[in-house]
Amino acid sequence: MTFALLVLGLFALVLINVPIAVALGVVALFGMVLSKGIDSVFNAALTMFDGATNFPLLAIPLFILAGALMNTTSISRRLINLTSTLIGFVRGGLAMVNVGVSMFFAEISGSAVADVAAIGSVLIPAMKRRGYTGRLSAAVTSSSASIAIIIPPSIAMIIYGALADASIVQLFVAGIVPGVLGGLAMMVLCYWYAVRYNLPREDAFDIGRLWTAFKQAGWALMLPVIILGGIFGGIVTATEGAGLAVVASLFIGGVIYRELNWTHLRKAMVEGVMQTAVVMLLVATSAVLGLYLTEIQLPQNFARWIIGITSNKYAVLGLLNCMLFVIGMFLHGAAAIILVVPIVMPLIHQIGVDPIQFGLIMTLNIAVGQQTPPVASVLVTSCSIAKTDIWETTKVNLPFIVVLLGVLLLVTYVPAISITLVELFYQ
Repeated sequence: MTFALLVLGLFALVLINVPIAVALGVVALFGMVLSKGIDSVFNAALTMFDGATNFPLLAIPLFILAGALMNTTSISRRLINLTSTLIGFVRGGLAMVNVGVSMFFAEISGSAVADVAAIGSVLIPAMKRRGYTGRLSAAVTSSSASIAIIIPPSIAMIIYGALADASIVQLFVAGIVPGVLGGLAMMVLCYWYAVRYNLPREDAFDIGRLWTAFKQAGWALMLPVIILGGIFGGIVTATEGAGLAVVASLFIGGVIYRELNWTHLRKAMVEGVMQTAVVMLLVATSAVLGLYLTEIQLPQNFARWIIGITSNKYAVLGLLNCMLFVIGMFLHGAAAIILVVPIVMPLIHQIGVDPIQFGLIMTLNIAVGQQTPPVASVLVTSCSIAKTDIWETTKVNLPFIVVLLGVLLLVTYVPAISITLVELFYQ
Protein backbone atom coordinates (compact mmCIF):
# COMPACT_ATOMS: atom_id res chain seq x y z
CA MET A 1 0.00 0.00 0.00
CA THR A 2 2.82 2.38 0.92
CA PHE A 3 4.61 1.67 -2.36
CA ALA A 4 1.42 2.29 -4.37
CA LEU A 5 1.07 5.69 -2.70
CA LEU A 6 4.70 6.47 -3.48
CA VAL A 7 4.20 5.55 -7.16
CA LEU A 8 1.20 7.88 -7.30
CA GLY A 9 3.31 10.55 -5.64
CA LEU A 10 6.06 10.02 -8.21
CA PHE A 11 3.68 10.49 -11.15
CA ALA A 12 2.12 13.51 -9.46
CA LEU A 13 5.53 15.14 -9.10
CA VAL A 14 6.39 14.36 -12.74
CA LEU A 15 3.08 15.81 -13.95
CA ILE A 16 3.77 19.12 -12.19
CA ASN A 17 7.16 19.24 -13.97
CA VAL A 18 9.39 18.30 -11.05
CA PRO A 19 12.58 16.86 -12.65
CA ILE A 20 12.34 13.07 -12.72
CA ALA A 21 15.65 12.61 -10.93
CA VAL A 22 14.50 14.86 -8.08
CA ALA A 23 11.11 13.12 -7.96
CA LEU A 24 12.76 9.69 -7.69
CA GLY A 25 15.00 10.90 -4.87
CA VAL A 26 12.14 12.53 -2.94
CA VAL A 27 9.94 9.44 -3.24
CA ALA A 28 12.79 7.12 -2.20
CA LEU A 29 13.72 9.19 0.86
CA PHE A 30 10.10 9.57 1.88
CA GLY A 31 9.57 5.82 1.59
CA MET A 32 12.67 5.07 3.65
CA VAL A 33 11.48 7.38 6.42
CA LEU A 34 8.03 5.77 6.46
CA SER A 35 9.35 2.22 6.52
CA LYS A 36 12.53 2.47 8.62
CA GLY A 37 12.47 5.86 10.32
CA ILE A 38 14.60 8.96 9.91
CA ASP A 39 17.83 7.14 10.79
CA SER A 40 17.61 5.14 7.55
CA VAL A 41 18.31 8.18 5.37
CA PHE A 42 21.77 8.89 6.75
CA ASN A 43 23.44 6.69 4.15
CA ALA A 44 21.52 8.21 1.23
CA ALA A 45 24.37 10.47 0.10
CA LEU A 46 26.88 7.59 0.16
CA THR A 47 24.41 5.38 -1.72
CA MET A 48 23.98 8.06 -4.40
CA PHE A 49 27.74 8.42 -4.76
CA ASP A 50 28.30 4.68 -5.05
CA GLY A 51 25.49 4.36 -7.58
CA ALA A 52 26.81 7.11 -9.85
CA THR A 53 30.45 5.96 -9.75
CA ASN A 54 29.84 2.49 -11.17
CA PHE A 55 32.71 2.06 -13.67
CA PRO A 56 30.64 0.95 -16.71
CA LEU A 57 28.57 4.13 -16.38
CA LEU A 58 31.67 6.17 -17.27
CA ALA A 59 30.89 5.23 -20.88
CA ILE A 60 27.75 7.41 -20.84
CA PRO A 61 29.38 10.89 -20.71
CA LEU A 62 32.04 9.76 -23.17
CA PHE A 63 29.57 8.52 -25.81
CA ILE A 64 27.49 11.67 -25.29
CA LEU A 65 30.58 13.81 -25.83
CA ALA A 66 31.49 11.85 -28.98
CA GLY A 67 27.99 12.51 -30.36
CA ALA A 68 28.27 16.21 -29.49
CA LEU A 69 31.62 16.42 -31.29
CA MET A 70 30.00 14.92 -34.40
CA ASN A 71 27.28 17.55 -34.22
CA THR A 72 29.78 20.40 -34.25
CA THR A 73 31.81 19.13 -37.22
CA SER A 74 30.87 17.92 -40.70
CA ILE A 75 30.94 14.23 -39.78
CA SER A 76 27.13 14.00 -39.80
CA ARG A 77 26.83 15.93 -43.08
CA ARG A 78 29.38 13.70 -44.81
CA LEU A 79 27.50 10.59 -43.71
CA ILE A 80 24.25 12.10 -45.02
CA ASN A 81 25.85 12.84 -48.42
CA LEU A 82 27.23 9.31 -48.71
CA THR A 83 23.94 7.67 -47.81
CA SER A 84 22.11 9.95 -50.22
CA THR A 85 24.30 8.87 -53.13
CA LEU A 86 23.74 5.20 -52.20
CA ILE A 87 19.95 5.10 -51.91
CA GLY A 88 18.67 8.57 -52.75
CA PHE A 89 17.75 7.62 -56.32
CA VAL A 90 14.91 5.35 -55.10
CA ARG A 91 11.43 6.88 -54.86
CA GLY A 92 11.20 8.38 -51.38
CA GLY A 93 14.94 7.95 -51.12
CA LEU A 94 15.42 11.00 -48.91
CA ALA A 95 13.30 9.36 -46.20
CA MET A 96 15.38 6.19 -46.58
CA VAL A 97 18.51 8.32 -46.30
CA ASN A 98 17.15 9.56 -42.98
CA VAL A 99 16.83 5.99 -41.71
CA GLY A 100 20.19 4.93 -43.11
CA VAL A 101 22.07 7.84 -41.57
CA SER A 102 20.41 7.15 -38.23
CA MET A 103 21.77 3.61 -38.39
CA PHE A 104 25.26 4.98 -39.10
CA PHE A 105 25.01 7.61 -36.39
CA ALA A 106 23.73 5.01 -33.91
CA GLU A 107 27.06 3.20 -34.17
CA ILE A 108 28.85 6.22 -32.73
CA SER A 109 26.67 8.17 -30.29
CA GLY A 110 24.22 5.62 -28.80
CA SER A 111 21.75 8.43 -28.13
CA ALA A 112 18.44 8.96 -29.93
CA VAL A 113 18.24 12.61 -28.86
CA ALA A 114 21.73 13.25 -30.24
CA ASP A 115 20.66 11.52 -33.46
CA VAL A 116 17.62 13.81 -33.88
CA ALA A 117 19.67 16.91 -33.11
CA ALA A 118 22.40 16.03 -35.61
CA ILE A 119 20.32 14.62 -38.44
CA GLY A 120 16.96 16.36 -38.04
CA SER A 121 18.37 19.85 -38.33
CA VAL A 122 19.77 18.93 -41.77
CA LEU A 123 17.32 16.42 -43.23
CA ILE A 124 13.94 17.70 -42.02
CA PRO A 125 14.25 21.05 -43.88
CA ALA A 126 15.58 19.18 -46.93
CA MET A 127 12.65 16.76 -46.89
CA LYS A 128 10.13 19.59 -46.60
CA ARG A 129 11.73 21.35 -49.59
CA ARG A 130 11.33 18.16 -51.61
CA GLY A 131 7.59 17.91 -50.95
CA TYR A 132 7.46 15.80 -47.80
CA THR A 133 4.97 17.06 -45.23
CA GLY A 134 6.37 18.37 -41.98
CA ARG A 135 4.55 15.61 -40.08
CA LEU A 136 6.05 12.82 -42.20
CA SER A 137 9.50 14.39 -42.03
CA ALA A 138 9.30 14.59 -38.23
CA ALA A 139 7.89 11.05 -37.93
CA VAL A 140 10.62 9.45 -40.06
CA THR A 141 13.37 11.35 -38.26
CA SER A 142 12.00 10.56 -34.81
CA SER A 143 11.34 6.85 -35.30
CA SER A 144 14.58 6.15 -37.15
CA ALA A 145 16.48 7.94 -34.37
CA SER A 146 15.25 5.34 -31.90
CA ILE A 147 17.35 2.83 -33.83
CA ALA A 148 20.23 4.57 -32.03
CA ILE A 149 19.42 2.83 -28.75
CA ILE A 150 19.09 -0.61 -30.37
CA ILE A 151 22.18 -0.68 -32.59
CA PRO A 152 25.39 -0.66 -30.51
CA PRO A 153 26.72 1.26 -28.72
CA SER A 154 23.66 2.15 -26.68
CA ILE A 155 23.41 4.32 -23.58
CA ALA A 156 20.20 2.53 -22.58
CA MET A 157 22.03 -0.80 -22.71
CA ILE A 158 24.88 0.57 -20.63
CA ILE A 159 22.46 1.64 -17.87
CA TYR A 160 20.62 -1.69 -18.03
CA GLY A 161 23.86 -3.69 -17.96
CA ALA A 162 25.12 -1.79 -14.92
CA LEU A 163 21.85 -2.29 -13.01
CA ALA A 164 21.23 -5.91 -14.06
CA ASP A 165 24.88 -6.98 -13.77
CA ALA A 166 24.79 -8.11 -17.41
CA SER A 167 27.61 -7.98 -19.95
CA ILE A 168 27.38 -4.67 -21.80
CA VAL A 169 29.43 -6.02 -24.72
CA GLN A 170 27.05 -8.97 -25.12
CA LEU A 171 24.10 -6.57 -25.00
CA PHE A 172 25.73 -4.59 -27.80
CA VAL A 173 26.15 -7.73 -29.91
CA ALA A 174 22.55 -8.77 -29.23
CA GLY A 175 21.29 -5.44 -30.56
CA ILE A 176 22.83 -5.78 -34.03
CA VAL A 177 20.23 -8.03 -35.69
CA PRO A 178 17.10 -6.37 -34.16
CA GLY A 179 18.51 -2.94 -35.02
CA VAL A 180 19.19 -3.84 -38.65
CA LEU A 181 15.77 -5.53 -38.98
CA GLY A 182 14.06 -2.41 -37.60
CA GLY A 183 16.00 -0.12 -39.92
CA LEU A 184 15.25 -2.19 -43.04
CA ALA A 185 11.56 -2.43 -42.13
CA MET A 186 11.41 1.35 -41.75
CA MET A 187 12.99 1.78 -45.17
CA VAL A 188 10.29 -0.46 -46.67
CA LEU A 189 7.67 1.66 -44.92
CA CYS A 190 9.28 4.83 -46.32
CA TYR A 191 9.00 3.36 -49.83
CA TRP A 192 5.32 2.58 -49.20
CA TYR A 193 4.71 6.18 -48.14
CA ALA A 194 6.62 7.40 -51.20
CA VAL A 195 4.50 5.38 -53.62
CA ARG A 196 1.27 6.32 -51.85
CA TYR A 197 1.99 10.07 -51.89
CA ASN A 198 4.07 10.13 -55.10
CA LEU A 199 7.13 11.48 -53.33
CA PRO A 200 10.11 12.39 -55.54
CA ARG A 201 13.29 10.54 -56.36
CA GLU A 202 16.55 12.35 -55.77
CA ASP A 203 19.36 12.56 -58.34
CA ALA A 204 19.97 9.49 -60.49
CA PHE A 205 22.60 7.04 -59.28
CA ASP A 206 26.06 8.23 -60.29
CA ILE A 207 29.12 6.11 -59.56
CA GLY A 208 31.31 9.22 -59.74
CA ARG A 209 29.26 11.02 -57.08
CA LEU A 210 29.32 7.88 -54.95
CA TRP A 211 33.11 7.65 -55.14
CA THR A 212 33.48 11.34 -54.27
CA ALA A 213 31.08 11.04 -51.32
CA PHE A 214 32.88 7.90 -50.16
CA LYS A 215 36.25 9.65 -50.17
CA GLN A 216 34.81 12.63 -48.31
CA ALA A 217 33.18 10.37 -45.68
CA GLY A 218 35.95 7.79 -45.52
CA TRP A 219 37.31 8.93 -42.17
CA ALA A 220 33.81 9.34 -40.73
CA LEU A 221 33.10 5.72 -41.69
CA MET A 222 36.16 4.68 -39.72
CA LEU A 223 34.51 5.78 -36.46
CA PRO A 224 32.13 2.80 -36.08
CA VAL A 225 34.88 0.46 -37.32
CA ILE A 226 37.28 1.74 -34.67
CA ILE A 227 34.71 1.79 -31.85
CA LEU A 228 32.82 -1.44 -32.49
CA GLY A 229 35.87 -3.27 -33.83
CA GLY A 230 37.75 -2.50 -30.64
CA ILE A 231 34.84 -3.52 -28.39
CA PHE A 232 33.78 -6.69 -30.22
CA GLY A 233 37.36 -7.69 -30.89
CA GLY A 234 38.05 -7.74 -27.15
CA ILE A 235 40.73 -5.07 -27.49
CA VAL A 236 38.87 -2.57 -25.30
CA THR A 237 35.94 -2.70 -22.89
CA ALA A 238 32.73 -0.79 -23.61
CA THR A 239 33.90 2.01 -21.31
CA GLU A 240 37.32 2.18 -22.96
CA GLY A 241 35.56 2.08 -26.34
CA ALA A 242 33.64 5.20 -25.33
CA GLY A 243 36.92 6.96 -24.58
CA LEU A 244 38.23 5.76 -27.92
CA ALA A 245 35.14 7.27 -29.59
CA VAL A 246 35.97 10.69 -28.12
CA VAL A 247 39.63 10.52 -29.16
CA ALA A 248 38.70 9.37 -32.69
CA SER A 249 36.06 12.12 -33.03
CA LEU A 250 38.57 14.75 -31.90
CA PHE A 251 41.20 13.47 -34.29
CA ILE A 252 38.92 13.14 -37.32
CA GLY A 253 37.00 16.37 -36.73
CA GLY A 254 39.97 18.48 -35.67
CA VAL A 255 43.03 17.07 -37.45
CA ILE A 256 41.66 15.37 -40.58
CA TYR A 257 38.70 17.63 -41.43
CA ARG A 258 40.14 20.72 -39.66
CA GLU A 259 36.67 21.83 -38.56
CA LEU A 260 37.00 21.73 -34.78
CA ASN A 261 38.07 25.01 -33.23
CA TRP A 262 37.95 26.07 -29.59
CA THR A 263 34.44 27.50 -29.97
CA HIS A 264 33.12 24.23 -31.40
CA LEU A 265 34.94 22.21 -28.75
CA ARG A 266 33.52 24.33 -25.95
CA LYS A 267 30.00 23.99 -27.38
CA ALA A 268 30.37 20.21 -27.62
CA MET A 269 31.69 19.93 -24.07
CA VAL A 270 28.90 22.10 -22.62
CA GLU A 271 26.29 20.05 -24.50
CA GLY A 272 27.89 16.82 -23.30
CA VAL A 273 28.05 17.97 -19.68
CA MET A 274 24.40 19.05 -19.66
CA GLN A 275 23.13 15.76 -21.10
CA THR A 276 25.41 13.75 -18.81
CA ALA A 277 24.25 15.63 -15.72
CA VAL A 278 20.63 14.71 -16.42
CA VAL A 279 21.40 11.01 -16.84
CA MET A 280 23.84 10.67 -13.95
CA LEU A 281 21.57 12.46 -11.48
CA LEU A 282 18.90 9.94 -12.45
CA VAL A 283 21.33 7.11 -11.82
CA ALA A 284 22.36 8.53 -8.44
CA THR A 285 18.83 9.00 -7.11
CA SER A 286 17.81 5.62 -8.50
CA ALA A 287 20.42 4.01 -6.25
CA VAL A 288 18.53 5.38 -3.23
CA LEU A 289 15.27 4.09 -4.70
CA GLY A 290 16.90 0.70 -5.25
CA LEU A 291 17.99 0.64 -1.61
CA TYR A 292 14.43 1.34 -0.48
CA LEU A 293 12.96 -1.32 -2.78
CA THR A 294 15.45 -3.86 -1.44
CA GLU A 295 14.57 -3.03 2.16
CA ILE A 296 10.85 -3.62 1.59
CA GLN A 297 11.59 -6.68 -0.60
CA LEU A 298 9.42 -5.39 -3.43
CA PRO A 299 11.26 -7.28 -6.21
CA GLN A 300 10.72 -10.60 -4.47
CA ASN A 301 7.08 -9.81 -3.70
CA PHE A 302 6.50 -8.69 -7.31
CA ALA A 303 7.98 -11.93 -8.62
CA ARG A 304 5.74 -14.00 -6.36
CA TRP A 305 2.67 -12.01 -7.44
CA ILE A 306 3.36 -12.49 -11.16
CA ILE A 307 4.13 -16.19 -10.73
CA GLY A 308 0.83 -16.46 -8.86
CA ILE A 309 -0.93 -15.28 -12.02
CA THR A 310 1.03 -17.43 -14.49
CA SER A 311 4.30 -19.33 -14.56
CA ASN A 312 4.51 -19.43 -18.37
CA LYS A 313 7.53 -17.31 -19.23
CA TYR A 314 6.07 -16.03 -22.51
CA ALA A 315 2.88 -14.93 -20.75
CA VAL A 316 5.02 -13.24 -18.10
CA LEU A 317 7.02 -11.45 -20.80
CA GLY A 318 3.74 -10.34 -22.39
CA LEU A 319 2.58 -8.86 -19.09
CA LEU A 320 5.93 -7.12 -18.62
CA ASN A 321 5.76 -5.69 -22.15
CA CYS A 322 2.33 -4.23 -21.39
CA MET A 323 3.63 -2.73 -18.15
CA LEU A 324 6.72 -1.30 -19.86
CA PHE A 325 4.62 0.16 -22.69
CA VAL A 326 2.52 2.12 -20.20
CA ILE A 327 5.54 3.23 -18.17
CA GLY A 328 7.32 4.33 -21.35
CA MET A 329 4.48 6.73 -22.14
CA PHE A 330 5.12 8.67 -18.93
CA LEU A 331 8.82 8.29 -18.10
CA HIS A 332 12.00 9.06 -20.00
CA GLY A 333 14.04 6.04 -21.07
CA ALA A 334 16.76 6.16 -18.42
CA ALA A 335 14.20 6.73 -15.65
CA ALA A 336 12.08 3.79 -16.85
CA ILE A 337 15.09 1.46 -16.88
CA ILE A 338 16.18 2.64 -13.46
CA LEU A 339 12.70 2.20 -11.99
CA VAL A 340 11.87 -1.18 -13.52
CA VAL A 341 15.09 -3.22 -13.64
CA PRO A 342 15.65 -3.61 -9.87
CA ILE A 343 12.03 -4.74 -9.50
CA VAL A 344 11.78 -7.27 -12.33
CA MET A 345 15.24 -8.91 -12.44
CA PRO A 346 14.46 -11.51 -9.73
CA LEU A 347 11.39 -12.47 -11.78
CA ILE A 348 13.43 -12.68 -15.00
CA HIS A 349 15.89 -15.06 -13.34
CA GLN A 350 13.07 -17.09 -11.82
CA ILE A 351 11.27 -17.77 -15.13
CA GLY A 352 14.51 -18.62 -16.92
CA VAL A 353 14.78 -15.71 -19.37
CA ASP A 354 18.26 -14.77 -20.50
CA PRO A 355 19.13 -11.33 -19.02
CA ILE A 356 20.67 -10.39 -22.37
CA GLN A 357 17.39 -11.12 -24.17
CA PHE A 358 15.45 -9.15 -21.59
CA GLY A 359 17.91 -6.29 -22.00
CA LEU A 360 16.88 -6.08 -25.66
CA ILE A 361 13.20 -6.30 -24.67
CA MET A 362 13.74 -3.45 -22.23
CA THR A 363 15.63 -1.38 -24.79
CA LEU A 364 12.98 -1.83 -27.48
CA ASN A 365 10.26 -0.81 -25.03
CA ILE A 366 12.26 2.34 -24.34
CA ALA A 367 12.48 2.96 -28.10
CA VAL A 368 8.68 2.68 -28.35
CA GLY A 369 8.28 4.97 -25.35
CA GLN A 370 10.37 7.62 -27.08
CA GLN A 371 7.62 7.80 -29.73
CA THR A 372 4.45 7.61 -27.61
CA PRO A 373 3.07 10.81 -26.02
CA PRO A 374 2.67 12.45 -23.62
CA VAL A 375 6.42 12.30 -22.80
CA ALA A 376 7.88 10.99 -26.13
CA SER A 377 11.20 12.79 -25.68
CA VAL A 378 12.58 12.01 -29.14
CA LEU A 379 9.31 12.73 -30.95
CA VAL A 380 9.01 16.08 -29.16
CA THR A 381 12.55 17.02 -30.23
CA SER A 382 11.82 16.07 -33.84
CA CYS A 383 8.54 18.01 -33.84
CA SER A 384 10.26 21.09 -32.46
CA ILE A 385 12.72 21.02 -35.37
CA ALA A 386 9.96 20.41 -37.95
CA LYS A 387 7.61 22.90 -36.22
CA THR A 388 4.72 20.41 -36.25
CA ASP A 389 2.07 19.44 -33.71
CA ILE A 390 3.04 16.38 -31.69
CA TRP A 391 -0.42 14.78 -31.79
CA GLU A 392 -0.84 15.26 -35.55
CA THR A 393 2.66 13.89 -36.11
CA THR A 394 1.84 10.87 -33.94
CA LYS A 395 -0.94 9.89 -36.36
CA VAL A 396 1.61 9.71 -39.18
CA ASN A 397 4.12 8.04 -36.88
CA LEU A 398 1.84 5.13 -35.93
CA PRO A 399 3.06 2.78 -38.72
CA PHE A 400 6.66 3.37 -37.62
CA ILE A 401 5.68 2.62 -34.02
CA VAL A 402 4.09 -0.61 -35.30
CA VAL A 403 7.45 -1.52 -36.86
CA LEU A 404 9.18 -1.05 -33.50
CA LEU A 405 6.47 -3.10 -31.80
CA GLY A 406 6.91 -5.83 -34.42
CA VAL A 407 10.64 -6.03 -33.71
CA LEU A 408 9.84 -6.08 -29.98
CA LEU A 409 7.50 -9.05 -30.41
CA LEU A 410 10.11 -10.90 -32.48
CA VAL A 411 12.78 -10.37 -29.82
CA THR A 412 10.32 -11.38 -27.08
CA TYR A 413 9.04 -14.60 -28.64
CA VAL A 414 11.91 -15.60 -30.97
CA PRO A 415 14.92 -15.38 -28.63
CA ALA A 416 17.33 -16.51 -31.36
CA ILE A 417 17.00 -13.12 -33.05
CA SER A 418 18.77 -11.39 -30.17
CA ILE A 419 21.01 -14.06 -28.66
CA THR A 420 22.27 -16.12 -31.61
CA LEU A 421 25.21 -13.80 -32.27
CA VAL A 422 25.98 -13.67 -28.55
CA GLU A 423 26.10 -17.47 -28.37
CA LEU A 424 28.17 -17.61 -31.54
CA PHE A 425 30.88 -15.25 -30.31
CA TYR A 426 30.83 -15.62 -26.52
CA GLN A 427 29.75 -19.16 -25.67
